[in-house]
Amino acid sequence: MKHFKQLLMLCILCVSVFLAPLNAFAAATSSSSSASSSSSSTTSSTNAATDDSLQRIKQKGTLVVGTSADYPPYEFTTKKNGKTEYVGFEMDVAKQFAKDLGVKLVIKNMDFDSLLVALESHKVDTVIAGMNITPERKKSVDFSKPYYTGHKYFLINKADKAKYKSVNSFKGKTVGAQNGAMEYNLVKQNIPNVQEKGLAKITSLVIALQSHKVDGVLMDEATAKAYANNNSNLYTFNSHIKIDSGGIAMAFPKGDKSLEAAANQTVDKINKEDLINKKWIPQASKYMKSYKKHNTVASYWTFFAKGVEYTLIITVIAVFFGFLLGTLFALMRLSQNKILHGIAVCYIEFIRGTPMLVQIMFVYFGIGAVIQSLPALVAGIIAVSVNSGAYVAEVIRSGIQSLPIGQTEAARSLGMTKKQTFHFIIMPQAMRNIWPALGNEFITLLKDSSLVSTIGVGELMYQTQLVQADTYKGVLPLFITMMIYFVLTFTLTRILNYFEGRMKHAH
Repeated sequence: MKHFKQLLMLCILCVSVFLAPLNAFAAATSSSSSASSSSSSTTSSTNAATDDSLQRIKQKGTLVVGTSADYPPYEFTTKKNGKTEYVGFEMDVAKQFAKDLGVKLVIKNMDFDSLLVALESHKVDTVIAGMNITPERKKSVDFSKPYYTGHKYFLINKADKAKYKSVNSFKGKTVGAQNGAMEYNLVKQNIPNVQEKGLAKITSLVIALQSHKVDGVLMDEATAKAYANNNSNLYTFNSHIKIDSGGIAMAFPKGDKSLEAAANQTVDKINKEDLINKKWIPQASKYMKSYKKHNTVASYWTFFAKGVEYTLIITVIAVFFGFLLGTLFALMRLSQNKILHGIAVCYIEFIRGTPMLVQIMFVYFGIGAVIQSLPALVAGIIAVSVNSGAYVAEVIRSGIQSLPIGQTEAARSLGMTKKQTFHFIIMPQAMRNIWPALGNEFITLLKDSSLVSTIGVGELMYQTQLVQADTYKGVLPLFITMMIYFVLTFTLTRILNYFEGRMKHAH
């Protein structure tokens, strides 16, 4: 037990020492999407009676804007000098707002249905993402004055042009809409017997449309026309659905009245000069036409390379800490101490009993609301490591228990201590037995790292979504990503097989 306590203290010390430089590393190397998370550090929840939200923004010198950059011409991405640039008329709204405040603009790109969570947990200062003012949303957040209104259009395959001409044409059909968006409720309320299909990204909905998984997609007029103009196989028409909305506006956390008032001044200026219709939408259209002519998926190789880099960073660090945690909790579960055993059982059963995606979002939005300087990359690594540790613990435990008790008894009879027995007799044999299962867990970890894209970490799947939004091509970027993952997992498998052979040869 003495040596076990020493091992426990050593593991805890290693974790503590590592987490400090990890925060610095993430802040220095993360993509703009990850860096914006770090920049969004705020103080504790604001007291409405003494609102200092505007002062906070000016003191830190940055305005962190949450958006979902797959919604042209509102917000989308382009490639400039091999780097991601966020464009669209709402990005111009954000730039104007930051300019009026005299601060630097930082964009945080994530799924649309995660934006309000990020806003309420103060991961972003405001949301500018084609968000309509609705009574339901006003219960959770505050809105600025509206700066744009538009009709709702259906996007369909051009081959179905004669089949679908009005909202009633979709009776009993499958219609897609973005999760968390107004269109999702409009589909249910206005089309009889409809089968709704909700997805997080507009690009995913367009892929589903082109592959005939849905018959149509309901979206904003400007976005539907953008996709139809950039893809000759798509067609769009006015749904004529009446909407109960106060228009599109910026969203703010409840009580941030001074920041909202400053936003209203910017909106008044934009509306007075009609900047959106006269300047920014035409400018966004030029971006879209230019990239339609010159962009190919192959030209985005730097995006895929960057995604591979972050995928490997997450995987390598998570494998290290997952193995460390797994070893620690495996020994705790095998311990005769009931408290240590109970803690290990609770940890393993709870982590294995909850989805990794939920754990990732809890660490980033839940714990991150308390530790607001926690970057998305670090949050992702922590969640993936903790999840992996539970599975590795059971693999290691099974390996240790698979050895005959006579191995331990023989070693002790020869005068070896418990520590020596574990180090020289038990662990080497256990590792040889569990190596295939352990290798399978590492391969799974490499693929599951794609889940951290949901919190804006710039790994491979996140970069793939940027390429989809920028090129208006859905399937080809996914195929390339699938092949990249295959190459990575196949290479890792060969490496693991090599070491497995070395272990057998040594035996």
